[in-house]
Amino acid sequence: MEDNLNPQMATTTVPESNPVVNFDANHPEEHSVATKSEASNEAPVKITLILPTNAYFLSGVRDFTKQIVENITGFSEQWAFRFQSVVDELVNNAIEFGSAPGKDVKITFVSDKGKQIDIFVEDTGTGPNKKSAKEMMELVESRKSINPLEITTLRGRGLAQIVASWTDLLEYSDNEQGGLTAHIVKRLDQGEQQ
Repeated sequence: MEDNLNPQMATTTVPESNPVVNFDANHPEEHSVATKSEASNEAPVKITLILPTNAYFLSGVRDFTKQIVENITGFSEQWAFRFQSVVDELVNNAIEFGSAPGKDVKITFVSDKGKQIDIFVEDTGTGPNKKSAKEMMELVESRKSINPLEITTLRGRGLAQIVASWTDLLEYSDNEQGGLTAHIVKRLDQGEQQ
């Protein structure tokens, strides 16, 4: 690497039937902390998982999320457990609504240790209930004001009641594949660190 402002990068590929783990410094998202590291002595770390929807192994993603948060972000164990729920909700939605069986869901973690974590979850837009980024943001906003105790269905509270309330930013954008990219940001505030 030319200087210490570039994120760390390594690549690991596993057999096709297993998820791909890709450590890549050149994340395309313009809001990524990879472009905001000038004040940091450590380069941001970016880790990407690509999961085929038919090789669903969410418990592995939960465990991986917890390990990432505990080991490379500076957040406390309590926040590691919260991020498991956040990622779980975003990935479940991408698999259930955004990507058809056999297509991929991409999860990217970008950690600027001691400062913040960005998480991106991308789907392909091939799922049965495709929505636009604008529709998703309207859905989240409409559900934020609902008392969670008044929701009697099994589903429908995750984005507004879990993801939006435990992050500093939740936004959706339409991506190049025709799907959605969910982007969350959580800044490390006093009392949230290890």
